[in-house]
Amino acid sequence: MSIVINTPNGNIGRPLAHALLDAGKQLTLISRDARKVEDLVKRGAKVVEGSTDDAAVLDKAFAGASAVFWLTPPATRPDFIEWAEATARVAAGKAKQHGVKRVVVLSSIGAQTGRGTGPVGALLAVEEAFKAAVADVTILRPGYFMENLLQSVQTLASAGSLFVPISLTRALPMVAVADIARKAADVLLDAGWKGARIIGVHGPAHLSYADVARILTEVSGRPVSAVQISIDDFRKAMAGYGLPDFLVGLLAEMYQAVGEGRMDPAEPRSAETTTATTLAQWAKSVLLPAVEQARAAAA
Repeated sequence: MSIVINTPNGNIGRPLAHALLDAGKQLTLISRDARKVEDLVKRGAKVVEGSTDDAAVLDKAFAGASAVFWLTPPATRPDFIEWAEATARVAAGKAKQHGVKRVVVLSSIGAQTGRGTGPVGALLAVEEAFKAAVADVTILRPGYFMENLLQSVQTLASAGSLFVPISLTRALPMVAVADIARKAADVLLDAGWKGARIIGVHGPAHLSYADVARILTEVSGRPVSAVQISIDDFRKAMAGYGLPDFLVGLLAEMYQAVGEGRMDPAEPRSAETTTATTLAQWAKSVLLPAVEQARAAAA
């Protein structure tokens, strides 16, 4: 009986796959390009080549599976919300058809709000689809990814600044993706849980962008400032980076929802939801090397 991962090439799915293989689990991976998971296949994973929205691919991957890890891919199409919801309904139906016993769904803080929260707006329907089809479902709702700060590498390198379209004092749970993968692995390796449940994945602390700037200043030894910009200026900046209009719209909608409190976590912080990697630790190992590389490239 295998565990299916539908996104083995991402920065959560790949470390999750390695963790499960380390634990001796049989894995089935869904990948558009089998070459991208050759390293995992060499370790014993099976690959089903194709797209997660293809019912035939899901049939092949879910046959004989005991569990599924489902992560909704990033928004890459104008109809993303409708596509993500419909794809999850098909996948949930296939999981039920093939007798999959347990599903772990990666969702997000703010998912409880439903549509109107940018890309997160699809995730409530994704959660509900699997909960309706399979008895034992764990929903993981992680906070704001620390890795999202990598989008600011160029402005950090050139101006020592973060430009953000929300209040600098609004605190959000910030979590490293490696910790999200570890939490997913822990849940999949735990045979004891039953029923439907929602678990927050909140990182070690809620942080505002003022906090982020202070921490980055401390760990880098360089002054870092956080600058609040308007949603309209954010739209213009994203368009200037070449993002398609639909994605600019979704991201602006998400930050608007953050500013209005509609993306606040519904799950309270607890020992269970608190993960280990601090922003300072993550910044030292991931963000600051990327910023230094950008500075060197510009010199």
